Amino acid sequence: MSTALITLEDVTVHYGPHLALQRISGQFGAGTLTAIAGPNGAGKSTLLKVIAGLLRPSKGRVTIAPEVRASIGYLPQISASQRDYPLSVMQAASTGLWPEIGNAGRLTPTLKDRVRAALAEVGLAGFELRQISALSGGEFQRLLFARLILQDPKVLLLDEPFAAIDAETTARLIKLLLRWHGQGRTIVCVLHDLLLIHKYFPDSFVLAGKCMGRGHTHDLFEQKLLSFDLDMAELHDPEHAEGPHDAD
Repeated sequence: MSTALITLEDVTVHYGPHLALQRISGQFGAGTLTAIAGPNGAGKSTLLKVIAGLLRPSKGRVTIAPEVRASIGYLPQISASQRDYPLSVMQAASTGLWPEIGNAGRLTPTLKDRVRAALAEVGLAGFELRQISALSGGEFQRLLFARLILQDPKVLLLDEPFAAIDAETTARLIKLLLRWHGQGRTIVCVLHDLLLIHKYFPDSFVLAGKCMGRGHTHDLFEQKLLSFDLDMAELHDPEHAEGPHDAD
């Protein structure tokens, strides 16, 4: 059994009068690859934000192991990402080096080579001077993954990383995700696609405002908590709808 790096204890989150998460408990172990699944409005993105430290729970506690507390990479939904800044792809990707070089850090030739290598790894070689506003959705998602490569985190929190992108980009990014998993990193990924969950994610955490089930993905399919024949919306209690800050 792997060491727990992230521990949730009765985590509850309100958006005003709306109850988004109710008494969520569980652990994410070192080196695990976990999908967070559930219907729209189930609290998936909210849970990821709580783990990332971007949102404080109304009640309960999140504990992050000291050895990874300063090494967490968070990838928001692409729809929440600002793409209208006058930044080149090279400049945007290099922000992943911030933990290493700080605000005043200068991109040395060696660091620029690392940025180019990260961009090449996600299929953006030759895009260095292009403005991020000119990128397609799939290209921009590749850029965000290149930034994560440069950040080099031990824990990765990914919110719908394969939504609204083409099959080629999905395959390339899944390959990168599996490589990270093979390196022993801890990955928690919000997903809607049950096919991807079934094929690539050994563990799952099913939400519908509260925890409906967690454990091995195969077991959750056996229990019909994850099922290709089940409308995920059937799991959802309307009382636990999320507020306007988080629609997923």
